[in-house]
Amino acid sequence: MENGRKHFPERQDGGMITISLCMIVKNEEAILARCLDSIADLVEEVVIVDTGSTDRTRDIAARYTSRIYDFAWTDDFSAARNYAFSKAGMDYIYSADADEVLSPGNRERFRKMKASLLPEIEIVQMKYANQLRFSTVYNYDEEYRPKLFKRKRDFVWEAPIHETIRLTPVVYDSDIVIDHVPRESHAKRDLDNFYRHCSAGYRLPKRLHTMYARELFLAGDVEDLSRAMPFFMASAADAGRDQEEIAEACCVVSRAARLAGDAITFFKYASKVIAEEACSEICCEMGHFYEDRQDLEEGAVWYYNAVYETSPILCVRSGNKEGLEGLIRCYEGLGNQEQAQVYRTELTRLMTEGK
Repeated sequence: MENGRKHFPERQDGGMITISLCMIVKNEEAILARCLDSIADLVEEVVIVDTGSTDRTRDIAARYTSRIYDFAWTDDFSAARNYAFSKAGMDYIYSADADEVLSPGNRERFRKMKASLLPEIEIVQMKYANQLRFSTVYNYDEEYRPKLFKRKRDFVWEAPIHETIRLTPVVYDSDIVIDHVPRESHAKRDLDNFYRHCSAGYRLPKRLHTMYARELFLAGDVEDLSRAMPFFMASAADAGRDQEEIAEACCVVSRAARLAGDAITFFKYASKVIAEEACSEICCEMGHFYEDRQDLEEGAVWYYNAVYETSPILCVRSGNKEGLEGLIRCYEGLGNQEQAQVYRTELTRLMTEGK
């Protein structure tokens, strides 16, 4: 076992786990049936928690289950999900969103997983796919997410001497792929929620600090960045933040300042990152800064550094697509079509590979 993950053989006792499907929903009449049609018959129980629908969501849910509960929305997704989980009664809980779909092939993989899952497994991860259609907090089109959870955890002693309770959950990485098929981007909703909680004094833990900064880079507009700027300026000066968080904060402030035309603040925060260890995001920001001022030679230098000399910390495309597009624009502007074509070819190759 490595980091709690195992790949298990199929169980031989003929037993099968039972599953509660738990969902929180609001105004999902357009897509709820699509989701439930792909999963409801694979589970023993469907639990729907409605957080304030004003459309036909509840009527659609009632076709699949009588276990429909109301939960007054508190701007807290965890509270709603915990409430949904509290209503589950099966061995395992499968957590789904209304914009998820299991294809026929993945329905069969789910069925086989259910029939063979060993009881010692506490979390099953599934691949979450199709994430890049709406850029939010994710840099990759497919990645593992925990989706199936053992409802009651068994605590087990480990080691022949100096024994201790195993605290790391036993995680199984399955081959099931869940298609994420949203009707629209959730970025604005998420960024509004981040801003609201930060304005109320909530200090983001490291994981959410990274997600807020990443979502601003991937999907934030000028208004989103401007609103977030004071928070990330404070974060950059927070002695309780580690170097990664400070770099993230400086990246956000630098972009916000550049878009606002505040060159002094831009260079102040960009320099903080460059002095430690430059990243692709800051190099792209420098490239944009000089390109905007028609200093295309200097802009090309920084775009080159973004792609070939540094690595991204928030937004993968800053280290490939964004930087290469900047190089193409700069060399076209300089009249060097041959060099522009070199980078155009590289960009085409990356896009063909889906990067």
